[in-house]
Amino acid sequence: MESAQLSYIYNRVGDDWWLGGDRLQFYQLIAQRYQELIALDYLPKILLAESQPNRFLAGFIAAQAASCPVFFGNSNCTDAEWQQVLSLVKPQLIWTDNRERQYSPFSAVSYPHAIIAIPTGGSSGKLRFALHNWDTLTASARSFQKYFQLEQVNSFCVLPVDRIGGLMQFIRSWTSGGKLIIWSFKSLLAGKLPDLNPAEFTISLVPTQLQRLLEISPNWLSQFQMVLLGGAPGWTELLNAARKHRIPLAPTYGMTETASQVATLKPEDFLGGNNSCGQVLPHAEITIGGNSAEMLPPGEMGIVNIKADSLALGYYPESQIIAPQFATDDLGYLDAEGYLYIVGRNSQKIITGGVNVFPAEVEAAIFATNLVSDVVVIGIPDSYWGEAVTAIYVARSHEVLPEHLAAAIASTLSKFKQPKHWLNVASLPRNSQGKINQKELLSLLKPTLDREGK
Repeated sequence: MESAQLSYIYNRVGDDWWLGGDRLQFYQLIAQRYQELIALDYLPKILLAESQPNRFLAGFIAAQAASCPVFFGNSNCTDAEWQQVLSLVKPQLIWTDNRERQYSPFSAVSYPHAIIAIPTGGSSGKLRFALHNWDTLTASARSFQKYFQLEQVNSFCVLPVDRIGGLMQFIRSWTSGGKLIIWSFKSLLAGKLPDLNPAEFTISLVPTQLQRLLEISPNWLSQFQMVLLGGAPGWTELLNAARKHRIPLAPTYGMTETASQVATLKPEDFLGGNNSCGQVLPHAEITIGGNSAEMLPPGEMGIVNIKADSLALGYYPESQIIAPQFATDDLGYLDAEGYLYIVGRNSQKIITGGVNVFPAEVEAAIFATNLVSDVVVIGIPDSYWGEAVTAIYVARSHEVLPEHLAAAIASTLSKFKQPKHWLNVASLPRNSQGKINQKELLSLLKPTLDREGK
């Protein structure tokens, strides 16, 4: 690992691959961190929590070159969250810039060499890590390259590199000999565009980012080689708007546990009117399971099961094994041509009056009214219905009232799918990849639930 990683980067010293940053400083950071590690008489468990992408990636490469286990952290978290991470991970070495950089008092323990632990709280808000290694990450990258028949992958990255969506853009460019640009999304919103030919680059966005860029820079976005969409499903109105502007969109299906996408819709299929998550990438296999062990035929909805070379080895700290097959919490189906459709999350479906309601369908209908900038739908306990469909939304203007939204979706959704409760909030608790933190969401709802005796 050491010779392969370091030889690769030093062989690229003369290449113009790290754009928008100082390549020489990047190489020096890697060498500095690597020397720090090999000077130790053991392989430390590293907590990597650098806020600057170049410093984070330099630490990541150095840790891999030295075969050290590395856990991804967030240097901008609160003090309480930081203490939670320290208590959970028990690192022996901490690399960070926004907090005190230090060697930890935690004693050295035996741990798998070169493990890559990436946070995956999902929607629960509970911190845990998916355990990857270099082989699982590069399997995903090679499969992406093969699926899209790309000689090189040039990535324009606006996602955090300490999460799977941003990290895999670096891995794809790194392993294919492509170029990498890391850019602030806030800079894009401010109109500061990089000096590049978009047609040579892929860009990855979450749905809320795509929505903002469609409002301010649709022509620029339409010039990219490919616009990958992940983190959360796009709603129908958003997909239609992207299609109207001829955005070469590639909606994806994947997660931290699978090292990003295992199914992706190719832009030509999207522009042709397909609204699925696409077909399965070469390194993966997706099957749909029923309530028992049987696999369901095309067209029948069930639990999405994944086998993939990119599948994480397990979780930390539960020591739960994921491989060789991962039963997700997602409900979906495959059509006769192998296109994957995701209906919603099994754990988040709402059972109201004895019938199932999937939040994604209700959210899509509310988004389509164009009266909200964000919305999430959940079920809250109800003595009569069992669960009551509840919409928490961010209105586009203060004039938008619940009765306006209820009227706007009345002809779109069946009566039992329409929200019985509406709550207007200033913003929804989403993470950097657009996923809702359910724990924080329930905190927002608590005053309403208390007031109504739920």
